[in-house]
Amino acid sequence: MTTASFFASSPWPRSLWIGSLIVASVLLSPAFHCGFPLAAFAAVAALTLDRRDALLLSGGVWLASQTIAFASLHHHMTDVALTWGVAMGVITLLSCEAAGLATRRMKGLVGAGAAFVAAFVVYKGLVFGFGVAMGSSAGHLDSLLATLPRMFLINACVFAGLGALYTLGSAARRSGEAVALAPRHV
Repeated sequence: MTTASFFASSPWPRSLWIGSLIVASVLLSPAFHCGFPLAAFAAVAALTLDRRDALLLSGGVWLASQTIAFASLHHHMTDVALTWGVAMGVITLLSCEAAGLATRRMKGLVGAGAAFVAAFVVYKGLVFGFGVAMGSSAGHLDSLLATLPRMFLINACVFAGLGALYTLGSAARRSGEAVALAPRHV
């Protein structure tokens, strides 16, 4: 875990936390379809895991969301859709890196907020840039600006929810350890 992280003191077992985030992404994928909050997951990963695991988790969350989109949500498998899918994977990893950089530069709750904002700004900026590179019309900017507040709110809520899950899991594990260490009276 990162030492500068707001969440650094958690006793979550690494594999349980990673598995919980993958399960959360699978459960959330049908609800968000094309607006899946990858930036929120990338920021939480950067805050709670070391760099390697954060990138692997971000890639896993992206892969899970893409698999659900193409397999069960009946996304059309066109060249453009597949190109966008791969681009979203790269953008997710870059968002995770941006969040990790913010996490290493700032501590505490400010660092957690900065990690989220960095991930979101990089994510949406690169999505817009890739859309322009793919030849999207000038209306793409209008669409981006129109959906930006809603997408920010969705990502912020998912980020807060995942942060709460992490904190609750940490507290439950700590209290379980405290109970296990308490002397028993017969």
